[in-house]
Amino acid sequence: MPTVGDKGALPSSLPAPGLPDVPFTPGTLTTVAPYAFAMALVGLMESLMTAKLVDDITDTHSSKTRESIGQGIANIVTGFFGGMGGCAMIGQTMINVKVSGARTRLSTFLAGAFLMVLCIAFGPVVSDIPMAALVAVMVMVSFATFDWHSIAPKTLRRMPAGEITVMVITVIVVVATGNLAIGVVVGSVTAMVVFAKRVAHLADVTAVTDPDGSTVVYRVTGELFFASSNDLVGRFDYAGDPDKVVIDLSAAHIWDASSVAALDAVEHKYAQRGKTVEITGLNEPSARIHGTLSGELAGNG
Repeated sequence: MPTVGDKGALPSSLPAPGLPDVPFTPGTLTTVAPYAFAMALVGLMESLMTAKLVDDITDTHSSKTRESIGQGIANIVTGFFGGMGGCAMIGQTMINVKVSGARTRLSTFLAGAFLMVLCIAFGPVVSDIPMAALVAVMVMVSFATFDWHSIAPKTLRRMPAGEITVMVITVIVVVATGNLAIGVVVGSVTAMVVFAKRVAHLADVTAVTDPDGSTVVYRVTGELFFASSNDLVGRFDYAGDPDKVVIDLSAAHIWDASSVAALDAVEHKYAQRGKTVEITGLNEPSARIHGTLSGELAGNG
């Protein structure tokens, strides 16, 4: 039966600092960069996801930025000692927090310290552990970590179709490619597409004309970005509106240049008919992006 020792020799002493024995050339960087990017992407997302789960379980708040910076610095330092890149381990963390009841950083430190002692001081004993025993441990960790409620039929019936699609596509891509990084990227892109499609339908335009008929007020509500702003230009009655038009954006938010370009196009169409447009109600971020880009984007008319 294969043992841990069959997979490689365990270290017998602490590592010494040094530089990798590789040529420091652009070719080396080109070879390493794709793998470094994939590891950083997966590691960062798993760490952030793990931190979020721990916050929910312990009812506490942690700084995700500090966590990411700390792990990045640790991975750089580890590289000078011949170590592999690492990140938060969601399986070990869930067992540590939910089963063992860990609540402080001391538990994390002790996990690393015990692992170092096992490898250096008890290497020969650890080498004799059958791999089948470790497989059984990992199966139990996976079983305890998995949120079985998330795939229960009752839960799936209530979940939006978009979220189920993201989950299924991510799993299929990971299993088909054997590359977690590809699955994470494809799943993230799918989630962004689903979100954009969902939010695009939340933007709405309603028109109210003053009793004297001299002014019409268009109230725009929702999020304005590339997906929702495409239909914005067609929601105005350029020929039938009076000479003064007010576009109230107090219940809307401008996210990108496409929305600014759409508003510029609306103003341009009214200007072609000798009518004036006044945009009101912009919040501070929307006013900033509108003030910076308005009139600078081509394609009006």
